[in-house]
Amino acid sequence: MPRIHCACALATGLALALPAGAARHVQVLRLQPGDALTLFNGEGGEFEATVTQMGRSDVQVSVGAHRAIERETAQAVHLAVVMPANDRMDWLVEKAAELGAASVQPLVSARSVLRLQGERAAKKAAHWQAVAVAACEQCGRNRVPLVHPVADLVSWLGRPPAAGAGLRLLLSLREGARTLRQLAPAGAVTLLNGPEGGLTAEEEELAIAAGFAPLTLGPRVLRAETAPLAALAALQD
Repeated sequence: MPRIHCACALATGLALALPAGAARHVQVLRLQPGDALTLFNGEGGEFEATVTQMGRSDVQVSVGAHRAIERETAQAVHLAVVMPANDRMDWLVEKAAELGAASVQPLVSARSVLRLQGERAAKKAAHWQAVAVAACEQCGRNRVPLVHPVADLVSWLGRPPAAGAGLRLLLSLREGARTLRQLAPAGAVTLLNGPEGGLTAEEEELAIAAGFAPLTLGPRVLRAETAPLAALAALQD
């Protein structure tokens, strides 16, 4: 059954005109009146729904029973990633959403290949949020990870940790970095990962001073888009 993210209030018995993005999705799927679908708005659970009317630019549905289904991981993991180049950030956000990331913070650092600011950065963040929505529609999540606005790494490290950020871990190749088994994170986790070429020594020291513990994933050097996903997968219950 098709799953559609619907960014509006949902309630059993509601006759609803779908928002533009959700309506386009239904039209692309060529659903017809009487067809069933699942709606979720990110506030918890999902709703049965039935298409009642298909217009040229609007779609009407009848909202049915609510199902209190959650498919979240037991451990909230927040990714803070210096953006990899080209379309690799799209792939990273998509897979992070599928693997259960609670949020994604795109960052710019000294060695960044992809540098965004202003309107371009805002458009990219909105695009990545849409990528996360689509991934949740596909994988069954009813909570969409928040993609934060693009931030400068040094400025971001200077901010107080967000509520619920939990243990702060820095993916690092430095000698003495500990494994996940040694660190044994039990609650929420924030994972920081650098760009292609890694963080500079100065940036690593700033991160450690901000409370990030160096974390190793083993002897192999993983790509910038692979490392945070490998750590995220390793933290699954």
